[in-house]
Amino acid sequence: MADRLKERYTKEIVPSMIEKFNYSSIMQAPKLDKIVLNMGVGDAVSNAKNLDEAVEELGLIAGQKPLITKAKKSIAAFRLREGNAIGAKVTLRGDRMYEFLDKLINVSLPRVRDFHGISSRAFDGRGNYTLGVREQLIFPEIDFDNVNRVRGLDIVLVTTAESDEESRELLTQLGMPFTK
Repeated sequence: MADRLKERYTKEIVPSMIEKFNYSSIMQAPKLDKIVLNMGVGDAVSNAKNLDEAVEELGLIAGQKPLITKAKKSIAAFRLREGNAIGAKVTLRGDRMYEFLDKLINVSLPRVRDFHGISSRAFDGRGNYTLGVREQLIFPEIDFDNVNRVRGLDIVLVTTAESDEESRELLTQLGMPFTK
């Protein structure tokens, strides 16, 4: 599964990127560096069980154990102390990354309600793309019956592209469904 996307990247995408942007070396062609999944669980302050559920779900989605993120600062208005566990994140690289991207493009995103494609304005200026998912239910690994809270998560695609234009071209060729 992962090999399919990786193979397409090396055989088709790299040559077409080199042609489009006139790179002098094959190493200049941008590539996907990593995918970071982040789930903020703000309500973990009042109920620690919510964090465990989020960690478990993120683990199922990513296929590897999430890292629990902690608060950097205390914020009284949110009843938050420095060092409180408030979220979970996973960094995917290599085959797992391609496998996840393949699954995201072909299975999960089409399951989103009223889906017309993803925004092409969510690039950060350095060739990275961030995508917010409103509910974790679009992933096939999540069993609807075992979910007691709908949680969203952020998916950050980190590329080695220099500009948004290069990054957009790379992701489009990898099959990301951008809105026209």
